[in-house]
Amino acid sequence: MPLLTLKQYSLHYGEQVIFQDMALQLDAGVKLCLVGRNGVGKSTLLACMMGEREPDSGERWLESGVKVACLSQELPPQGDESVFDFVAQGLEQIGLHLARYYTVSHSPEPDLQEMENLQQKIESADGWRIQNRVEQIITRLDLDAQAPMKSLSGGWRRRAALAQALVSEPQILLLDEPTNHLDVAAIKWLEEFLQSFEGALVFITHDRAFLRKVANAVGELDRGQLTVLHGSYDSFLKLREEQLAAEEKHRELFDKKLAQEETWIRQGIKARRTRNEGRVRALKAMREEHSQRLQQLGKVRMEVSGDVSSGKLVSELNDVSFARGNNRIIENFSCIVQRGDKIGLIGPNGIGKTTLLKIMLGELQADSGTVNLGSKLSVAYFDQLRAQLDLEKDARENIAGGQDFVEINGARRHVMSYLQDFMFSGERTRTPIKTLSGGERNRILLAQLFCKPANLLVLDEPTNDLDMETLELLEDLLLKFEGTLLLVSHDREFMDNVVTSTIAFEGRGSIKQYVGGYSDWQRQGGTWPELSDNIVDEKAEDVNKPQAETQSLGKQVKVVRKKLSYKLQRELEKLPEDIEKLENQIEALEKEISSPTFYQLSVDETQPKIDQFSELQANLEQLYQRWEELDASTQAE
Repeated sequence: MPLLTLKQYSLHYGEQVIFQDMALQLDAGVKLCLVGRNGVGKSTLLACMMGEREPDSGERWLESGVKVACLSQELPPQGDESVFDFVAQGLEQIGLHLARYYTVSHSPEPDLQEMENLQQKIESADGWRIQNRVEQIITRLDLDAQAPMKSLSGGWRRRAALAQALVSEPQILLLDEPTNHLDVAAIKWLEEFLQSFEGALVFITHDRAFLRKVANAVGELDRGQLTVLHGSYDSFLKLREEQLAAEEKHRELFDKKLAQEETWIRQGIKARRTRNEGRVRALKAMREEHSQRLQQLGKVRMEVSGDVSSGKLVSELNDVSFARGNNRIIENFSCIVQRGDKIGLIGPNGIGKTTLLKIMLGELQADSGTVNLGSKLSVAYFDQLRAQLDLEKDARENIAGGQDFVEINGARRHVMSYLQDFMFSGERTRTPIKTLSGGERNRILLAQLFCKPANLLVLDEPTNDLDMETLELLEDLLLKFEGTLLLVSHDREFMDNVVTSTIAFEGRGSIKQYVGGYSDWQRQGGTWPELSDNIVDEKAEDVNKPQAETQSLGKQVKVVRKKLSYKLQRELEKLPEDIEKLENQIEALEKEISSPTFYQLSVDETQPKIDQFSELQANLEQLYQRWEELDASTQAE
């Protein structure tokens, strides 16, 4: 029995075809990733599934009793409620009880009578289990349960919206770019969560590693039609190439026949007297079919406006340390950045990546150590929050500041011609930035960035909201870039494809440099820091993050709980023994992997060991998490 069905769905915006007689059926267990160019209607399709957008024609059928939850690209409002209250709103009535109980229990003088009444209502609805689910998701997304929503920046409010969608336990879950603003640890947790999700999942993402891990079906929205392939993303890519080749061949044959018929109809008097009227009608039908043909979208064309080469040395750090209060962000870190290096920075949100970038560029002074900057540096900076864009102005004004021309590599180009390289033409160039999609805004920011001469690119999460084709083109552009690249990204595949070395933040001020990208860092034994090791950075995204969140990062919310049942008590007593066994296995395997001769073996011999090591560490983390949950349940505040 399908959970959701769309039949003969059609939707148009003026002359633009969004959907045309589209059909879709969602069954439990389907994990469908929607792909397609920016602006083709992927987010609109999610809104249609939610029932928030009415089609021009067609039907939407939802199985009775099925609950649908959605994470949209729109940010939640900056209200007075706490993060816990906001997340619990996804649980309807029981969520209101839990939110109220949380507020009362954390007040300076709690009303014990109200707490008792709320506790009875929560227990009758098995609310403590749901409470634990809320706390787990809040913790895994690094959110502070007590922080008011109005104090959070856009990125953290988006995390809260994701938490609200996840706690509601829907049968259909719709996620629009869920990995935006998440670090790798949170993305991995989300992958595991969605892999075990038993309902129907539809999501939009630019993260190819995330897509490959989660999706068991891929749906491409192209020219008003949705084509769904059940299988892996790699299988979809192969099939799409075959379909596009077949479509191109069919069009070539069609156009050739049309040209022949047009020649025939224009022949002399004798031919017109003897012509076949059926053939004439067929020609008219061919003309109509050709006029209605939906053309493939063009491709983005990008090039970096180069500048005079910098000196061989870009930046040199010697025993640099930096702290904020008692938080050690950088401790005795040394590195040399040379012209042409492509370096990626990885680590949890707020651990200090932006701080290190500022020190490397001479914008922030270290507490100790020395920093030597190279000569002739010309920096172009990509801000993930798009602060450089004026949302009230259109694309032309943002790129050229009201001028008609821009200069690219010493040559003048008309701004309209330049914008066409980034797939903006006609009315779209005169549309205020605030009305464009996230992917279109990113393309405008890239256009603004690449029209400025630069020999040092600093890119902070440039992949957010970009479609796959633009993402791959950006990869190719960065590989060909002859200057220096400093890249902050949580997109693992993008990092693997672009950078030649990685600077990894491993917690408590420890920073190490590795050869290669994210996967190479993992293979060389790189470790992700614990949540308690995170340090709040001066990143623009985190400027409004409350101090309370800094202090409670990684800690679960404590509230009054019931006593453990006999079964749970036995589980708690057995966990230390299971943890010890797992730690012994990890220690033995770690010694084997750390052996100097280990990487002399073939990949077929080493990779299974490395995979096993990662799996054991994940299992150990889950056991510790479970132990903390059960142990906390035996405490009373």
